[in-house]
Amino acid sequence: MHAIHRPGATRRLVLVASAIATIATGLAGTAALAQPAYPSRPIRLVVPFPAGGGTDLIAREVANKVATSNNWSIIIDNKPGSGGNLGVDAAAKAPADGYTLVLGQTSNLAINPTLYPKLPYKPEKDLDAVGLVAQAPLVVVVAADSPYKTLADVVAAAKAKPESLNYASSGNGTVAHLAAELLQKAAGVKFTHVPYKGAAQGSTDLIGGQIQMYVSSVPTLIGYIKNGKMRALAVTSQQRTADLPGVPTVAESGYKGFEAVTWFGVAGPDGLPKDVIAKLNTAFNKALQDPEVKSKLAAQGADVRSSTPEQFAALVRSEIVRWGKVVQESGAKVD
Repeated sequence: MHAIHRPGATRRLVLVASAIATIATGLAGTAALAQPAYPSRPIRLVVPFPAGGGTDLIAREVANKVATSNNWSIIIDNKPGSGGNLGVDAAAKAPADGYTLVLGQTSNLAINPTLYPKLPYKPEKDLDAVGLVAQAPLVVVVAADSPYKTLADVVAAAKAKPESLNYASSGNGTVAHLAAELLQKAAGVKFTHVPYKGAAQGSTDLIGGQIQMYVSSVPTLIGYIKNGKMRALAVTSQQRTADLPGVPTVAESGYKGFEAVTWFGVAGPDGLPKDVIAKLNTAFNKALQDPEVKSKLAAQGADVRSSTPEQFAALVRSEIVRWGKVVQESGAKVD
């Protein structure tokens, strides 16, 4: 049979189809409007070290500014353990929705991938970079009553009696340990390394005379330097640090190009939405320009360092290569 063409019926079908399309578009728009703007709930910032340490203080200062400036809620979650690996791994395995971030740094993002043979995460693959936050130089110190007045004095003593001069660090494979390895290589000397499991006991033993030299971050030792219990010989950054303007750099002390710093940066699980990364990067970079934030970080011996996500990701990749080589050459092993 031949179908009978009815113009009215066709018109009604077109109208119905149009109405359905309009409703569908409206429903889609309503669904889009129903999605709350990020962030709609508290953001967890994992700090892979104990509360009260240098990393924790930097995290709290910057996060507080980001939160108050944007009317966000950011909760600091201290997850220490395994050289910072525990906290970074927890963040890497969290949902990639922007509500779990981590403040990583040189040790757990660049050194540990080589130092730990079975690291449960790969920073360059399992994390998305948000941006740099700060960097802090290390400082070479001796006790206030030490006969060594300059870095040259230390090197001369080490050359006169190889391995007779000992130095402390906060552990095997830390930035401080590896920075001292770089210094020994540059100066052509050999110190005896005494690793501790934290900063406090090393400081006590240096002041007490059991240790002759200590290498650690400026935020860790600046209090002892300012109260006169330790003498700073050199900082490991390319430029002098604002909070210790009278202390020369290692480069100025005769080792041109020397640099070994601890940097800190925010990252999240791999797969973070691009718009979330962009929003976070903008918020953190803006907070880092605040004069009060700069001042408070400087008081801890740290300098603000903002970046794009791409720049931070590139830094992590290059530092993994650089520090990996130092780990291998030094023979450093985890405790």
